[in-house]
Amino acid sequence: MFYWTLKRIIVGPLVRALYRPRVTGLENVPLDGPAIIAPNHLSFCDSVFLPLAAPRQVHYVAKEEYFTGTGPKGRLMAWFFTGVGAVPVDRSGGRASMAAIDTGMAQLKAGRLFGIYPEGTRSPDGRLHRGRTGVAHLALASGAPVIPVGLVHTDEVQANGSMRWRRPFRARPEIHFGAPLTFERYEGMQRDRFVLRAVTDEIVSAILALSGQEYVDMYATKAKLLAAKAEKAEKAGSAATPLDRAA
Repeated sequence: MFYWTLKRIIVGPLVRALYRPRVTGLENVPLDGPAIIAPNHLSFCDSVFLPLAAPRQVHYVAKEEYFTGTGPKGRLMAWFFTGVGAVPVDRSGGRASMAAIDTGMAQLKAGRLFGIYPEGTRSPDGRLHRGRTGVAHLALASGAPVIPVGLVHTDEVQANGSMRWRRPFRARPEIHFGAPLTFERYEGMQRDRFVLRAVTDEIVSAILALSGQEYVDMYATKAKLLAAKAEKAEKAGSAATPLDRAA
């Protein structure tokens, strides 16, 4: 009830009026039964626009700290994520990825629509990065269809790493739902790493066709690490004195 109140009365009408998201392919989302929603990930606001666009509630995992914050901001964030159906997952330990998969399986067994970002984290550079195989494991273990989604211009609404939304009418986000992907041919092979990689790459390829991004065969986490190292090196270089640089 709280989810639909947010979607239809409190948040949904305002966001749709201000940002006028363009949505295509809604007929590809099954109206009942288990299914996996697999979008690219450009911005924090993806987790707002995607549930607003979907014809049924999307359940997805979110970092546990989103639910445990203190103060007005922390309580507001916990209220929002609980309301939109997010499930808290502890991502600090070595079983973080398995915890997310276990949560996804539970949601799918309950016949729900489960959302998972194959890249595992937001893109640090706007490109589509190599997919993690968790989405493939879920698809093969559950037998649920995968609905690829291409999100476009959401990073122009809210820049990566920022909590501030830009003024409306400067960008119009797009949410494109693709045709369902099924993998019956690989039934029972969710422990085969080569099969998992092939299925993941097929899903990411479908997302790429919908999002129109540039693809880079590198995990987003590694791209973030390299970008941070480059930034650190650049700052160190600019901080050096002319005598240091000459040496």
